Formats: sequence, C-alpha cells, structure tokens
Amino acid sequence: MVSYIIYFAIILLLPLYAQMKVKSTYKKYSKVRSTSGMTGAQVARTILDANGLYEVKVVESSGFLSDHYNPMTKIVALSSHNYHEASVAGSAIAAHEVGHAIQHKEAYSFLTLRHKLVPIANISSNASWIFVMIGIFAYMTQMLLLGIALLAVGVVFQIVTLPVEFNASSRAMNQMVSLGIIRNEEERHAKKVLSAAALTYVAATAVAVLELLRLVLIYTGMTSRDE
Repeated sequence: MVSYIIYFAIILLLPLYAQMKVKSTYKKYSKVRSTSGMTGAQVARTILDANGLYEVKVVESSGFLSDHYNPMTKIVALSSHNYHEASVAGSAIAAHEVGHAIQHKEAYSFLTLRHKLVPIANISSNASWIFVMIGIFAYMTQMLLLGIALLAVGVVFQIVTLPVEFNASSRAMNQMVSLGIIRNEEERHAKKVLSAAALTYVAATAVAVLELLRLVLIYTGMTSRDE
C-alpha cells in the first residue's frame, strides 16, 4: 500500500513540479531584457539565415509557450511574447526551436527516428490502454501483454525525444553565443531557461517508464499465479 502511495505521488508530483519550474523560470527571465535588444522573431531569423535556412519562416502563434518547429511546413512558430519581446527567455526559446530546424536540415538521426515513430506512437498510445484494461479486469494475460507492447512504443518515443531536445538546446546555446545574441551573464540565464524546459520532457519520460514497469510487474504477478 505504501509503495503505491509513493508511486502515485511520484507520477503526479513530478510532472507538476516540472511545469511549475518551467513557468517560474520563464516568468523570471522573460522580464530580463537581452543586451542585444533582439526580439525572439529576430533571434530566430538571424540564426536561420546564418545557417542557410532562408526558406524557413518565422511566425507568431497563439497560446502560452506554444513555441514549436513544424518540419512539414518548415515554420518556426513563436508565442506572442517571445515573438515580439527582447528577453533572455524569449531568445533562448526561439533559438531552441531553430535548433530543431537545423537538426532537420542536417537529418539529425534521433530527430529522423522520432519523426518515423510519431504515427506509430500515436496509434499505439491510444490503443494500448484498451488492451491493458481488458487484460487486467478480464484477467487475460495475453491482452495485457499486447497492451504493454503497444505502450512500450510510446515509451521509446519519449526516450528518443530526450536527445532531440537536449541537442536542440545545445545548438541553441552555441548559436546564440557565436552570433553574439547573448553575452556574459546572459549565457547562464539562458541555460536555466533551457534546462527548465528540458525538465518537462525528463519528467514525462520518467512517468512513462514507471507506468510501463508497473504494468510489467502486474503481468508477471498474473502469470506467476497461473503457474
């Protein structure tokens, strides 16, 4: 009983902590004006042009921290504040999204793998819990095993996402420093923003792995009782 309480506390509190961390860090450094005076849109455009990605567009998107890169349309979309304001947080996030565009241009292996996994992961994640619930409540070990296998695909997707995100942040830092977009103390501040954002992916992956392990333990318990 205690172990279940600890387990559920972890899977509930870890993502919550990650979200709070990224929001508080972003809020703090979105108020710190960058010495370059460049808006997020200008930062993105500068890095894109410096890497020959003239065809990639930079547009404004609605929603809080809705920043993303779409490889299908070759568009870097930045949330309104990051698009218009000249802040350390906005510069870091804009550079991070451009990092994905550079990955796309260079056919970064983990990004390529992630794109291939997207349709499979979407289908398997939606279907997995149907088989898991049937397997547990109907006591059908084969159905549970199928659900676990489908869920494992989603976990692999989460794991593959980690190097994609960390690499994009590394590229972002290198580009901002080499192009003089951030200087001195701003480097440390930008790293804090990117690290906080990365924590959300780490938390999501940790929760997915823990849930998969829990189901594996349930499956082994069911099969051991059948023997």
